[in-house]
Amino acid sequence: MGDWWYRNIVEPGKLPLLLSLAGFVTVFLVTRGITRMIRAGRGPFRNVGTGRVHIHHMVPGIVLAAVGGFGMAAIADESGGAAVMALVFGAGMGLVMDEFALMLYLSDVYWSQQGRASVEAVMLTAAAVGMVLLGALPVGVDDVSEAEQDNRAGLALTVALHFLIVVTSFVKGKMRLGVIGVFLPPVAWTAAVRLARPDSPWARRFYPEGSRRRRRATERARRHDARWGGVSAKAGNLLAGKPDRH
Repeated sequence: MGDWWYRNIVEPGKLPLLLSLAGFVTVFLVTRGITRMIRAGRGPFRNVGTGRVHIHHMVPGIVLAAVGGFGMAAIADESGGAAVMALVFGAGMGLVMDEFALMLYLSDVYWSQQGRASVEAVMLTAAAVGMVLLGALPVGVDDVSEAEQDNRAGLALTVALHFLIVVTSFVKGKMRLGVIGVFLPPVAWTAAVRLARPDSPWARRFYPEGSRRRRRATERARRHDARWGGVSAKAGNLLAGKPDRH
C-alpha cells in the first residue's frame, strides 16, 4: 500500500489534488449541515451580516480559494506548504460552489428548486476531479518500466473514454446516474446510450420538436418520474434540504 501510494499519488504530484478534493467535499457537506441547522433554528449557528447586508458564505470561500490558489502557485518546492494551500483552496471552493446557484441566477435561490443547481455543480466537480485521481498520470514519475508505461497509457485512455461517457450522461440530463457511473461504469454507459431527458441540452440539440425521438423521450421521462420522482426528491432533500414551497 505504501509503495502504491508513493508511486501513484505522491510521486506524480497528485497529493495536492487529493487534498483539494477532500477539503472541497468535506467543507461542502459541513456547510450544508450548518445551513440546514440555521434554517431550522437549531444549534449555535446564525447567519452572518453587517447591518442589512447578509454575508453569504461564498464570500469567505472566495478569500480562501484565492489564498490557496495563489499560495500553491507561490510555493514551488515540495514542502508541506503546498499541501496546506491545496487544502485551503479546496475548502474555499467548497464554500463557493455551495452557492453556485446564487451566482448563476444572480438571486438568493439557495432554498428553492433552482438552488439544486449548486448540488449538481458540486457533484459534477467532485466526479471530474475524482476521475483525474483515478487515472494514472505518468508525468513526474521516475524509473517507470516499459510494461508500466503501457499500463499507464492504457489506463489513461480508458479514463479519458469513460470521462466522455460520463459527460454524455450529464449532457443527456442524467446527472445522478453520471455521478454514480464515475465509480460504476456500466451505470454511465447505460445512461449515455439511452434516450436523453426532453429538457436536456442533448434533446434540445438532437430531438426536434414533434419528432419521434422527442415524443419517446417525453413519454419515457413521464413514466420514470412517476415511478422514481418521489424517491429522487427524498434523496435530494436529504442532501440539499427541502426546497421552499414558494
